[in-house]
Amino acid sequence: MKIGFNMLLWTPFVTEEHFPLFGKLKETGYDGVELEIIDGTPDDYRKISLELESLGLESTAVTIIPDAAHNPLSDDPSIRKAALEHMRWAIDCASALGSQMLCGPFYQPLGSFSGTGPTAEEKKRAVEVHRDAAEYAAERSLPLAVEPLNRFECYFLNTLEDAAKHVDAVGHPNFGLLFDTFHTNIEEKNPVAALRSHLRSVRHVHIAENDRGTPGRGHVLWAEIFSTLRSGGYNGWLTIEAFGRTLPELAATTCVWRELSGSNEEVYTEGYKLIRDGWDKAIP
Repeated sequence: MKIGFNMLLWTPFVTEEHFPLFGKLKETGYDGVELEIIDGTPDDYRKISLELESLGLESTAVTIIPDAAHNPLSDDPSIRKAALEHMRWAIDCASALGSQMLCGPFYQPLGSFSGTGPTAEEKKRAVEVHRDAAEYAAERSLPLAVEPLNRFECYFLNTLEDAAKHVDAVGHPNFGLLFDTFHTNIEEKNPVAALRSHLRSVRHVHIAENDRGTPGRGHVLWAEIFSTLRSGGYNGWLTIEAFGRTLPELAATTCVWRELSGSNEEVYTEGYKLIRDGWDKAIP
């Protein structure tokens, strides 16, 4: 198991000014960081890779669908082609970073709703785009993990069952799902039971408290989650994803209207201890 931290707590696009944060996370004990890939070029991420390598840190990456012009669900073939090109760009950037995973809700623009659930046609279109993306990523030894989000952010994949069925439909060994404790806290009647049922498809885990604040200060059932993951043989990343109000634009995007934690340092120090202690105490 490896412990990671998502840089979105500070910025959606890491530059050299954020490099000192890497050292703080390394000192805390983290194995790596997770970067949002929404801008830049592969060359930008190669520079970041060199800094991470110098500190002995590894990485994972997350991306999204930026807008309707890149929507994999569209009935317009040219838009679906653009969606695949966007995925290839994100894969190239993640590969340049040296990332061990590219994850995220890369199936529709966030906050876009059709007024109903996903149609059979939309499911088929997404499968085709993701199968091609999975093959492209496999050629670069980069696994993909699709992330179901709560119903207030998207309509295509909301539950682990939704995502697991999509993974099965894609049917590519390089394509799995991401388990996020924040979204499952909203959408699953029993998050631990849902995790247990679909653990075979889980390739990545986001550790997030029920309010997106400091892990361990809310009501997520951490002991049960760690035990389920460990007893089920999961040995991948446990990456903290927490949001704050450091950047007004990012706070608006993530719907953070109040302070969720005492400080950013509180999030990454207490979060690390929660995972380290919780995993060590979990029944293998």
